[in-house]
Amino acid sequence: MTMRRVLAMLSLITLFAAQPAIAQSILRDAESEALFNDMSADIIRAAGLEPRNVQIVLINDPSVNAFVAGGQIVYLHSGLIDEADTANEVQGVIAHEIGHIVGGHVPLMGRGFQPAMGVSIVSLLLGVAAMAAGAGEAGAGIMAMGQRAALGTILAFTRTQESAADAAGARFLNGAGVSGKGMIGFFQKLQQTEYRLAVPQDNGYERTHPMSGQRISNLRNDLQTAAAWGKPSDSDIESRFKRVQAKLRGYVNDPERTLSLYPASDTSAAARYARAYAYHKSGYPQQAAAETTALVASNPDDPYFLELQGQILLESGKPDAALVALREATERTRSAPLIASTLGHALLATENTANLDEAERVLKQSVANDRQNPFAWVQLGTVYERKGDGPRAALATAERANLTRDVHVALVSAERAMAGLPQGSAEWIRAQDIQMVSKTAIEDEKRRR
Repeated sequence: MTMRRVLAMLSLITLFAAQPAIAQSILRDAESEALFNDMSADIIRAAGLEPRNVQIVLINDPSVNAFVAGGQIVYLHSGLIDEADTANEVQGVIAHEIGHIVGGHVPLMGRGFQPAMGVSIVSLLLGVAAMAAGAGEAGAGIMAMGQRAALGTILAFTRTQESAADAAGARFLNGAGVSGKGMIGFFQKLQQTEYRLAVPQDNGYERTHPMSGQRISNLRNDLQTAAAWGKPSDSDIESRFKRVQAKLRGYVNDPERTLSLYPASDTSAAARYARAYAYHKSGYPQQAAAETTALVASNPDDPYFLELQGQILLESGKPDAALVALREATERTRSAPLIASTLGHALLATENTANLDEAERVLKQSVANDRQNPFAWVQLGTVYERKGDGPRAALATAERANLTRDVHVALVSAERAMAGLPQGSAEWIRAQDIQMVSKTAIEDEKRRR
């Protein structure tokens, strides 16, 4: 039993050091992504990074968490957005995660776990030797102590990284002129959760993170003495955050919970957003349409109100009616990729061949601005299929499969595209790139077996 536990721990250490980025689904929304970009840009610059190279990605997960997993990507859980009271709190979390990126903590993870693996392997060998010599209980004890020592080494390493990210995040907030009140406030929330769950406050040695009270104490002086501490939060950012938060709640939460949180007496834009999604999810299209109509009436120029109106009309089986709102939303956002892809979908959903040229144009613009959207590639492939353009339909399928890591479909589709596209053209070269990457991935998969 002890032997299996030690071996399991060694496997866990190895897995932890090479954990893939995410297993949960990514939530994409044009308004939310624009907000995250705007509220983090100054913090990213203060960290010495370029905002256009850093992504803030929203994950559909109800837990209150955020993480980095390599590269310049910060992952925020939907539960964190739901729990936050202000955008400033989320800015504090983003600053902390950027601290991990700048500190190179993910690439250093394997190096930090090496001593723990050494401790475990040595204790395993000593324990086995003791057992072989007839000292079964002593051998088991040696391995158990080694296991605990290895775990302690790992936890100490992660706590050091977390403390460094806290300190870096505070510097970035101060440098960006963003108040650290949100960062302190969020740690206070975590501390209250610890109290509520009766988490012992006198032993931080068996935790991956320092105790929340200790983190608050360490950060308070650096943040409170900064000029930005008393600076009010950006009112526009905070207002936009309430809208995005309500939209997210309406989309991911149970409709009954949403309607309880945002009763009909609340006529704010945020409440109408939440109720529109709740009614739409519950199968009440007329109520959902009434909320979006009221939103558009309150501000006819708001592209995100128009986008929601068009989306709900489209998903209610009225694609022709959705076109006016979606066209205007696309125009007002200068072809924001996610909105443009929805317009392309609506144009196809009309099943009117006269709309194919417009659908091709807006979808090509969408993927030109954002190649990481599988949905847009599916729609563009459908356009080419309806136009009888098999090679380009195959290339679009290859692009989609490449994004979703369906390497077998990507390989077959890329080869089909290459067979029909002009050799040496930009599209043929792109198909060749996907073919080569897919073939290599399949060969690696065979070798791992």
